[in-house]
Amino acid sequence: MSGRSASQPNFAVLLGLAWLLVAFQLMVQFWAATAYTLPDTDDAMRLVEMRDFLAGQGWFDLHQSRVNPPAGFDSHWSRLIDAGLAGLFLLLRLFADGAFAERMMLALWPMLWLLPLMGGAAAIAWRLAGREAACLVLLLAVFGLPGMGQFRPGRIDHHNIQITLAVLAIAATVWSDRLRFGGLLSGAITGLALAIGFEGLPFLALCGAALASRYLLDAAAAPPLRAYGLWLAGSTLIAFLVSVGPDHWAMSFCEQLALNATAAVMVAGLGIALAASFAQRLSTRCAAVAATAAAAAAVGLWLEPRCISGPFAIMDPTVRALFLNDISEMQSLGRMLQLEPLSAIGTASFPALSVLALLLVAKEYRRDFGFLTVAAAFVLASAAMLAVSKYYNYTLWLGVPLVAVAAVQVFARLRLRSLLGRFVAALLVTPTTVTFGAITLASAAGSTQGLDINPPERQACVRADNYAALARLPVGLMVMNELEWGPYLLAFTPHSVLAAPYHIRLDAAILTANAAFSLPPALARQVLADAGVDYVVTCGTQGPVGIPAGQTAGSLWGRLKAGEVPDWLKPMPGLDGHPFAVYRLQR
Repeated sequence: MSGRSASQPNFAVLLGLAWLLVAFQLMVQFWAATAYTLPDTDDAMRLVEMRDFLAGQGWFDLHQSRVNPPAGFDSHWSRLIDAGLAGLFLLLRLFADGAFAERMMLALWPMLWLLPLMGGAAAIAWRLAGREAACLVLLLAVFGLPGMGQFRPGRIDHHNIQITLAVLAIAATVWSDRLRFGGLLSGAITGLALAIGFEGLPFLALCGAALASRYLLDAAAAPPLRAYGLWLAGSTLIAFLVSVGPDHWAMSFCEQLALNATAAVMVAGLGIALAASFAQRLSTRCAAVAATAAAAAAVGLWLEPRCISGPFAIMDPTVRALFLNDISEMQSLGRMLQLEPLSAIGTASFPALSVLALLLVAKEYRRDFGFLTVAAAFVLASAAMLAVSKYYNYTLWLGVPLVAVAAVQVFARLRLRSLLGRFVAALLVTPTTVTFGAITLASAAGSTQGLDINPPERQACVRADNYAALARLPVGLMVMNELEWGPYLLAFTPHSVLAAPYHIRLDAAILTANAAFSLPPALARQVLADAGVDYVVTCGTQGPVGIPAGQTAGSLWGRLKAGEVPDWLKPMPGLDGHPFAVYRLQR
């Protein structure tokens, strides 16, 4: 070891320090909010699910009986996350009372997943340009607040874990030509990621495609592909057995790990492992890989043909048209540019810089397997982000290593050897500088934000203290003017809700709730009575969707907003000036 390398601090220590700095920033910014709300409706529903699990609900019993009773619905979320949250809560419960332990659990859980995410991004950069690039990744992460939205305190749903596992799988794939356990690790991570959810599926599939492509070009790449295939098949089978109860083994779904996806992945894993063990000639390798891909697709679609249309294939088309297309995270970047131009510009800024970084280093690395893999993953993430804005975090975290590698090249070309000079230069390309710089320039050029996606009246509808008055009412079934309030009501009160924003499993209940507010009062009364609703609850300005503006005034929603309460609804007292209005149904 040279004197210079011996004097450098241990990289694991640097990673830990960088993570602590990021965690400190997030705690300072978001800790106060954990006392009175949750960042998203999915976080509220995850908290409800975790509490049910702690209260004794079975491992495979994901039934939510307080949503659309008496039928309820079966959640498709992973119990593995519930178990992690419950374990962290019980650990913290040893040192604090239940309420504070739960608050600490909400704050710590998402930030714990930042550590492996930062490590994965740094590993990609290290593979391409060495330790210096990996250290730059840590610096970019410390000043990477725009990429921390899914990891802020309170964010306990599944998105952050899926982002982390996707980046880790790509990192393992990138290193598979240097480390003998790279393929093995990529396959194992893929199985775990599939157990959590399918959001990162495109990147997981790309890892397999990258390993198979390398094998097609070089028969010597058979060992990592064989290890990947075997561990992919084994980890997916374990994920299926751990996540799916025996009574659901024969069922197929498109949005979660089920029989069809498990069978397809296992055929793919075992098939490429077999091909890597015996196929030697190029033509044989190509035929074996192509046959494996075709067999895997055929098995999956044979078990559930509708999944060829994607994860929302089994959703009611009416629900998809009325509700799913208006969810903020499902908007395209083009639509964001129309509705929220500054947010869209901020979202696109660091990915645009990453594209420039990719082009800058492409010539030098164009034959490097690791570079080609991460470049393909970044391009895939960028294309996905253009179509669906929620893929922004994938694009940012896959772009960070590319920017770090490009910065190392620029430093070398400029002969910038001063540590201080490199630090200052690196600050100019951090996600925070680039994002807020782009927003500032756009504002100066005359761009305005347009739509406020989180106005004060909306914030009032998700505050726990505003649900206290509802919690004191006799327990009953509530229908609310906006689906997103449903999980918060479940988390903050003992009541049940008719519907919640889980469009694949609750399509009929969602349409019923929307119809109750869309119809004239006389017809709405019958819909509510048939559904067994006890309370009609309103908060905010969002009314029913899918009805012409001219019909709104005559709807139940329009009458209530105009202060005309039908005689069959009794306003509950003590809520004057409260963001919620509650009406008891008179049967």
